[in-house]
Amino acid sequence: MIKVGIVDDEALARKVLEDYCSKIDNFELVISTGNPIEFINFTQQNEIGLIFLDIEMPELNGMEVLRSMIKPPKVILTTAYSEYALESYNYGVVDYLLKPIKLERFLKAINKVSASNIIETKKNTVTEELQIKHDGMPVNVSFNSILYIQSFGNYLKIFTDSRMYLISETLINITTLLSENFQRTHKSYIANLSRVSKVSKTNVAIEDKKVPVSAMYKVVVFKKLEALAKV
Repeated sequence: MIKVGIVDDEALARKVLEDYCSKIDNFELVISTGNPIEFINFTQQNEIGLIFLDIEMPELNGMEVLRSMIKPPKVILTTAYSEYALESYNYGVVDYLLKPIKLERFLKAINKVSASNIIETKKNTVTEELQIKHDGMPVNVSFNSILYIQSFGNYLKIFTDSRMYLISETLINITTLLSENFQRTHKSYIANLSRVSKVSKTNVAIEDKKVPVSAMYKVVVFKKLEALAKV
């Protein structure tokens, strides 16, 4: 059962979403409010799995609500303001709904929520590995443990959760061995986009490291990040 919240200062918009949510078997609507402060206070004591969140509200806008939450749940924004797309990636935004919201479009959005839950489960159980030679010995490195890869002269530095591996290889060759979550971000870097926690115009943050994003790769990197956020 997914615990659902609705935050929208328009009473009619809330009523429409309440009606749509009532049609979904595994949705439990636990709060519907036009007051962002009331919602923030509610989440201090209650678990939420999905928010339908308006952006344009008088007291706090939707992005300010998300910034106030330590660990935001899945979010469907009820807006069409594309300028929030880049920042919204940092807060688990699954989709955008344009008012007035049609039932068909609502269903498409919640299907993305279900798909993203499935994908997260698969990520947690992934066993795909990169086979490398480190100090002359074969080593299997799980894709999910890799944070990013940096070119270092005629070698590559592979940074993982536990350590760094130095191998004799090129970025071009290793790209063919990696899963689709890896993307070249710079002439000297490949990032595991599934491990990105924050983004800016010039870099992506992975754990406590900032991986540069050059102008050449910026468009494809941000498109792939947006696609990952909406899957």
